[in-house]
Amino acid sequence: MDVRAVIMGLTFALIWSSAFTSARIIVEAAPPLYSLSARFLISGIIGVGIAFALGQRFNLTRNQWRAVIIFGLCQNAIYLGLNFVAMQTIEASLAAIIASTMPLLVALANWTIFKERLPAMGILGMVAGFAGVAIIMAQRFGGGADPFGIALCLIGAVALAAATLTVKSASSDGGNLLMIVGLQMIVGSAALLLPAMAFETLAVEWTQPFILAFVYTTLMPGLAATLIWFLLVGRIGATRAATYHFLNPVFGVAIAFVFLSERLSWTDALGVAIIAGGILAVQRSRIKS
Repeated sequence: MDVRAVIMGLTFALIWSSAFTSARIIVEAAPPLYSLSARFLISGIIGVGIAFALGQRFNLTRNQWRAVIIFGLCQNAIYLGLNFVAMQTIEASLAAIIASTMPLLVALANWTIFKERLPAMGILGMVAGFAGVAIIMAQRFGGGADPFGIALCLIGAVALAAATLTVKSASSDGGNLLMIVGLQMIVGSAALLLPAMAFETLAVEWTQPFILAFVYTTLMPGLAATLIWFLLVGRIGATRAATYHFLNPVFGVAIAFVFLSERLSWTDALGVAIIAGGILAVQRSRIKS
């Protein structure tokens, strides 16, 4: 067992899952796109600055530049941008559950589009994972969840899956990882600024929860988790690293329950358990195949 990889994976999953709760706090006090653009700009400048101090420069490979652009647009601008907007009307736990389908979407794309072999256990896991999402969705729709917010999260999950399919090229071409992380955040910041200026009014309630959530989101999910993810993929590969995403629905719902007092029904718990099991089955089958 690679103990360091296990620690990195658990840390990544915990930090990544907490981002939904901190994002929910942020969008209650500030416009989502402006907030996210500012967060990425600050994280990106910090990341690039540290990278320069460590001797890293802009001499990236073609694959790394490609990953910077696609990851910056798909994950930072589209996925997180849509999630921040959606969390004005839906709960953080629901956004975390939808985002957790990313490994299932990646497996589905690899199986149907790229013709990757997927064993029977993986197919069953994929079906189970989507069934778990359907169970939760049926219950949440009955409870009055906003369909538009859910649709935004679903589109974001597809964009995140597309970004994930590009991560391996950025992690396997050598160093400059922190520079890559910083640059893809600056790309996301620039991409979000125009729609923020077009559709939002810059008005912020400078409450203590907002300030703490913004600082935390900027430094931890924004910078630390992304760097850990790149390092983890470089260490054990994208398929094995993605296994840790099975913890995201569990951690995401638990953190929202503890810090935001969001509801947690038996249906939610059952659905989350099925999704987590499905993701784990898919990823384990892909490792063995």
